[in-house]
Amino acid sequence: MDYMEQALSLARLALGQVSPNPAVGAVVVKDGVVVGRGYTQPPGSWHAEVVALKQAGEEARGGVVYVTLEPCCHYGRTPPCTQAIIAAGITEVHLAMLDANPLVSGRGKSELEGEGVGVYVGEHGEEAKKINEAYTKFITTGMPFVTAKFAMSLDGKIATRSGDSKWISGDEARKYVHNLRYTSDAIMAGVNTVLVDDPRLTARSCGDRGGAARKQPLRVIVDGKGRTPLTARLFSEPGKTLLALGKFAAPEEKATFARAGAELLELPLDGGLVDLEKLLKVLGERGITSVLVEGGGILLGSLFDGRLVDKVIAFVAPIVIGGREAKTAVGGEGVDKVVDSLKLKHVSLERLGEDLMISGYVGE
Repeated sequence: MDYMEQALSLARLALGQVSPNPAVGAVVVKDGVVVGRGYTQPPGSWHAEVVALKQAGEEARGGVVYVTLEPCCHYGRTPPCTQAIIAAGITEVHLAMLDANPLVSGRGKSELEGEGVGVYVGEHGEEAKKINEAYTKFITTGMPFVTAKFAMSLDGKIATRSGDSKWISGDEARKYVHNLRYTSDAIMAGVNTVLVDDPRLTARSCGDRGGAARKQPLRVIVDGKGRTPLTARLFSEPGKTLLALGKFAAPEEKATFARAGAELLELPLDGGLVDLEKLLKVLGERGITSVLVEGGGILLGSLFDGRLVDKVIAFVAPIVIGGREAKTAVGGEGVDKVVDSLKLKHVSLERLGEDLMISGYVGE
């Protein structure tokens, strides 16, 4: 594993826990030896470069920094990382990618070069872009990065005609989904999914990394008519729940949901359904950079119809369910002609147990 690969591995440790900041990893090398490692700490604490430099101490002078994202050059909650790098006496900085943040966007690189630091850009750039794909969209548009996730049979069913869906995918696929939840700021589901499956919508791995409990992703339930039952298991799980309603809630209704630990967000209807673009804008305003959508078909269909999905992760199980009334993964209006279908770019295939995972990005 080369030095930038080590930095990328460190960056992945920060995913899901540092939003709206980017997940960054940094490695300090002196005379061919790693003397400091770091990754982004929760907002308000140190950035990756500073953590690595602090660990390196005086050994950093005359050394080289490998970092997955261009160092910040502005004052936020913490001082600029460029100044920390210059003060530490670093001679070279290797960047996997430049920062899309308009406050940085090449300025960090220029500041380092202006102080005589050699800067090299592009090592493992594609991997770095994937790690911070949500951050990049958020910092440039103010909107969260939306991933549509579903598990289906070979014939495209997500449940039997009776509504049974446990379990279409296998253990390895479900473990992967918990990791997706862990690295997401929010998990979104429709009210029908809550009524039929009564899901917890939590990331089980949130207590596994480093031993201490980490924050759970925000649960967002899209509920046009306020049908979410107070007995739903998600209300008793750790973390916060937001109910996106397509109507004004009565005072007693608000009080009831508040006692259950849920926040209500009243949104306008769009074609009889909750205005999902408005919902995503509100989430972006709250600093939510990534949303993992877990169904059902009505919600996913509406998001696809509205061109609001950025990435698709589909698990295909080697089973055939059949049934005219069995539900499919994506509802909505769809398209009239195959040529008008949403097309995925940069598609990848991976085997997880007996299941096949297909992932890709929605093309224009």
